[in-house]
Amino acid sequence: MALTAVGLFLFIFLNENTALWFVVASLILLGFGYALFSSPNTNAVMSSVENRLYGVASGVLGTMRVMGMVLSMGIIILIFSIYIGKVQITSEYYPLFLRCVRMAFTFLAILCFGGMFASLARGNVR
Repeated sequence: MALTAVGLFLFIFLNENTALWFVVASLILLGFGYALFSSPNTNAVMSSVENRLYGVASGVLGTMRVMGMVLSMGIIILIFSIYIGKVQITSEYYPLFLRCVRMAFTFLAILCFGGMFASLARGNVR
């Protein structure tokens, strides 16, 4: 989860001169962090329920993943609608667009950082 938070944090530094290698490296770090977190987290959830409830636990886990994605997009859309509004993103709005992107990644990195502590609070579940 820490690698995911760092990957999100790196996107705060996006600007009009950001090199492609920086974006690719940040995406790799983000994906690697998610890959390292997802499997143990799924194992912890699935091993905390009885065998007869595996289907329910798997369904809840999948629903929570999708809800996280929907919540993230909702936050991003809210930020964009407050600061940019209903305009077409043209070159005159690029600076404002980048500011909204940085603001969204800042907020999402903070949420991910908080998620680290929520994950640590569950203890060692095997």
